[in-house]
Amino acid sequence: MKIWKILIADDHPMYRKGLRTILETVDDMEVAGEATNGEEAIALCERESPDVILMDIRMPGMNGVDAARHIKKHYPDVQILFLTMHQDDTSVLSALKTGARGYFLKDADKDEIIRAIRAVTAGEAIFSAEVAARMIDIATRPVSRLDQFSQLTAREKEVLHYMAEGYSNAQIGAAMDLTAKTVSNYVTLILNKLHAADRTEAIRMVEKAKNEI
Repeated sequence: MKIWKILIADDHPMYRKGLRTILETVDDMEVAGEATNGEEAIALCERESPDVILMDIRMPGMNGVDAARHIKKHYPDVQILFLTMHQDDTSVLSALKTGARGYFLKDADKDEIIRAIRAVTAGEAIFSAEVAARMIDIATRPVSRLDQFSQLTAREKEVLHYMAEGYSNAQIGAAMDLTAKTVSNYVTLILNKLHAADRTEAIRMVEKAKNEI
């Protein structure tokens, strides 16, 4: 019988303990280790070669998104399942762009967690109902209001979309997997191309376009 090695990465001791207790009831799963931040998760991944990592997003030091990005780059066969309290657009998008196969909220029950682990080990993608609804909302938001900005590239339109949603440069960078400097450069290009005096004016132009649809 194949024994799946599971690594837990979360900075809350009681939550780690709860996950360990759940996994210890499953015959074909074992806890390969526990990490309290991204750096520890990477180190344990290198040493223990887990099959699945249960990863929180916000941890002290290196966060879960940065750790997941590193792990998927260097250990692509390791499956990552995010278990977090956060379901905002930035968290969901930045997590999924790492190559993670699942995203659940921390209030998921034992059966949901076990089912999610089995799904990602089978190569499937799985998400909680709340996160799936969020993804559908993101995917179906109207973007046609940006079509009139033909002078912008597709990437610049994406940045402008996030600007109009009220994202900061740091949040845009997390959502698009870009550095803060790159985002700042995009914003400058957008303002120049739109002949906008500042960020506020550019956002106002987007809102005007939205109202004209």
